[in-house]
Parts: sequence; structure tokens; C-alpha cells
Amino acid sequence: MPTECIPFRTTNYFSDFICDYLDAKPELKRLYGHFPTLENFKLQLEEKSKTFQSEGRKVLSEVLLKQYSSLETSEGTATNIQSLKDKNTFTVTTGHQLNLFTGPLYFLHKIVSTINLAKQLSEAYPAHHFVPVYWMATEDHDFEEINYFNFKGTKIRWNSQQTGAVGRFNTEGLAEVYAVVEEAFGPGNYANELKSLFKSAYLEHKNLADATRYLANALFGKHGLVILDADDRDLKHLFIPNMEKELLEQSSYKDVLETNTTLEELDYGIQVNPREINLFYIHDGLRERIVFEDDMFKVNNTDIHWNDKDLIAHLNQAPERFSPNVIMRPLYQEVILPNLCYIGGGGELAYWFQLKRSFESHNVTFPMLLLRNSVLIKTKKQAQKLENLNISTKDIFLKREQFINKKVRQISNIDIDFSDQKDHLQEQFKAMYDLAEQTDKSFIGAVKAQEVKQLKGLEHLEKRLLKAQKKKLADEVGRMTDIQEQLFPNQSLQERNTNFSELYLEFGEGLIERLLQDLEPLKGEFTVLTI
Repeated sequence: MPTECIPFRTTNYFSDFICDYLDAKPELKRLYGHFPTLENFKLQLEEKSKTFQSEGRKVLSEVLLKQYSSLETSEGTATNIQSLKDKNTFTVTTGHQLNLFTGPLYFLHKIVSTINLAKQLSEAYPAHHFVPVYWMATEDHDFEEINYFNFKGTKIRWNSQQTGAVGRFNTEGLAEVYAVVEEAFGPGNYANELKSLFKSAYLEHKNLADATRYLANALFGKHGLVILDADDRDLKHLFIPNMEKELLEQSSYKDVLETNTTLEELDYGIQVNPREINLFYIHDGLRERIVFEDDMFKVNNTDIHWNDKDLIAHLNQAPERFSPNVIMRPLYQEVILPNLCYIGGGGELAYWFQLKRSFESHNVTFPMLLLRNSVLIKTKKQAQKLENLNISTKDIFLKREQFINKKVRQISNIDIDFSDQKDHLQEQFKAMYDLAEQTDKSFIGAVKAQEVKQLKGLEHLEKRLLKAQKKKLADEVGRMTDIQEQLFPNQSLQERNTNFSELYLEFGEGLIERLLQDLEPLKGEFTVLTI
């Protein structure tokens, strides 16, 4: 079935900031390194080759082998893990929270974008090897953001009182969630696959990190995806110099504030605000900020404290207890990975743009930033219904009220668009302005007031007629809004709301295969698929 692409700006679901970046506006150039084109990867390869510490490759590969030791590993993934020791191997990376059963559909879109970009780079630069990496956000602590997924309008939720880094959460209580899943998915071959996948991931693994790794590997392992949990002592040992600089110099705070000023000057919003120290302390269910108060380093809301000498000693002894926040996590990623490109959503990239100056302070190469593929997936039945209702792809992206008004005007047997009348009225008032100008200028205000009054009268009449016509055409309006709601649940993008399971129940593994077939990560447009 056909694949359509439309500009991100046309969808009206993406910020001006991201759309301006996709348009490569010159004023944004200072916020990033190389723009993500196939040709520019040559420059990125050269830069990363010069700055990446080769000793980290062996550590990275060994950590991954340990993390995969109890997991069935595909030949492609095993080869990719081993290849990371080689100086000619580089990664492209996406990251995501440990959402229950993957969370929103864009989890798939992120990873498919990453796999497809690695393939494209391998073809373009055969002297190098490119590994797609999924970075699990195991050190996040906002459990309420990840403890559910939406299924056919219902939230399936996991309740737990655990605290700290979510990747370390044990999976107690997920048996009760499985009982809900089992009933919700119902019978059928694809339903049985999904139920088995959920059960194996969450009931046969001890913590959320292991469960998520199993799940992502089951979905994408055969495509060579490498899944990394960076909450690891050996990996954090590589990051000690950067964490020490953060603790003693607080350079990230200064660098990001400077960049924030630039963003404000450009009239763009600020995605995240830095703290004086952008590290957490994590241990035994604790995840609290490290602060500097009264000439002492302290763990917020605890009695734990150090002087500077003792803090650095503790950092070197137990680096696994130090956790980067949203400002430092990207730097951590680029220190431990031979990475060329980060693939993320609009909100993620917005805060990456705040970090280039901080990377420069640490002498770490800033990666290319690529907006992940965004996708709207229609079934053949839905596509046929849209055609029957004469609803175009451009129409379906309109906000609900605009959508209804436009379609009612199109299908109505009377003309409810008063644009011509408004234009005619304004032309008439031009003559009245000229008359007031030539006779008594004090009347210009009165003319203006009368013009505004009459224009408002026309608008009010237009709205009343439109409302009446909507009522008359209620059946047609209902069918149109129903199909739009199916594709844009809660008047939001499908990929930000719907879980992959809804589509997998209908298409099985063909869903992922179709995404792998059609998504082009460097194309820079929104994709509409009919499956």
C-alpha cells in the first residue's frame, strides 16, 4: 500500500524550533555541529575518531557481553557487540524510558530510525561498521511517567511504592498487571504472541531494566540492535573525570545558562534548566540531588555529606553511586560510546541544543542530532473510509474544530463562507475612510468602529449558520470525527498515545517489518503508512 510523506511543519504538531532546525536556518548553526546529511557523516567520523578514547571500547564491549549473558542473542547483535572493540566501528543511538510494554508507539519509530540509519551508513561508508544502539533510561526516577500503557482507550497501569532509579525496580506486582493484559488482548495468534512476550519480559525477570532489555531484544534483536544499560560501575568509571569536573567546577551550569540566553534571544523556549550540580546520588532506593551548601557537598534530603577531598575519593571508589541528570546524561553517552548521531523526538533534541557549549568544555565531540521518524499508521479499512468521506491527508492533520468547519463547508449545499462578503465590506469602508480623511479626520475612529461592528456581525452570522449546518449534518460530522479520533486519539498524534500492541494484534510482526521497509531517517518528513 502507498506511503505518503508530508513536511513536519505542515502537520502543526511540531515546534517552530524543530521545524527551523529541519530547514537548517543559519541562526541555529551555533547550537549544533554537523547537520545530519549522509555527506556530513564523513566529517563526523573524522572528528569522533580523533577524540574518542580507545580504551573505552574494550570496557563497553565487555559490559555488553555481561548484560547479554543470560539473553538469547542474535548473530547480528553478537557481531555488533564484538565489533565495538574495533576502531572502525561507530554507533548511532536512540534513548527511551523504560515504559511499561514500550509505552507510546514512537518507541518503535525511534529504534527503527536507528536501525535503518546504521544500515544506510554501512552502505555509504563500507570501510566502517555502524551499530544501532538503544540506550535504556534506567536511571530515571519518574515512575509515574512510565508505569502504564494505553490500550484501546484504557490505561493499563502498574502500581508500586518503590523509589529510586526505575531500572533497579523489582518486578513485583506485574503478575496482577498480566492478568489485566491477558483479558484485554483476548484470543488469537497475535494476541497469544503479545501475552507471551509480556509474560516472559515482566514475570521472568527480576528488575525493570532486565525486563525491558528482554522485550526490546525480542522485538529488534534479529536486526542487530544493541541494548545498553549504562547504570554500570565499569562504564561510570570511564566518566569519573567528567563527573569530577562537574562537582568541582560546576561548568555545565554556566555553559547551559549562556546557551539559554542565546535561545531566548532567538525567541525559542527553554526545554530544561541546569542546576549548579547536575548529578544525583543513587543507592538502595535513594536517588537525590547532590548540592553544595555551607562549604559542604550534601545529598539532598539526607544526612550524607562530604568535603571536596572526601567526595572525590568516594567518586573514585564507588562511581556507580553517581548518576547524571538530564543535562549530564548526553555527555555520559558520548563519553562511553563511539557515537556519531543521536536520534530523538522534538522535545529531546530541544534540550540537546542547549548542551553544545558544555560538550566543548569537556572536550567531547558533539553528536549529530537527527529528528526520529514520525509515523501515522492507517489500516486499509481506515484508508478506504477516508477516501469515501473525501478526507485528504492534509485534512486529517487539522485540529478538531478546523477539521469539522472545513469539512462542513465542503459538504454543505449552501455557502457558509462569508470571506467574499467581508472583503466587499472592507472595500466599501475604504471609500468611507477616504471621505473622512478629506472632510473631518476625527470621524476616522467612528468609521473604524462601524467597520469592526459590521465585520463582527458577519462573523457571528457565519458561526450561527455553520453551527446550524453542523447540526443538520450531524451524521456526516460524526463519521468524520470518528475516523479522525481513531487516527488521532485524544486529538494527539497516534504515535504519542497508542501502544504498539493495538496494531500488532492486527498485523503481527508485519508491523515492524513494514516500518523497517519504509522509514527513511534522513528524509526529514512525516510518514503516513497504509498497512
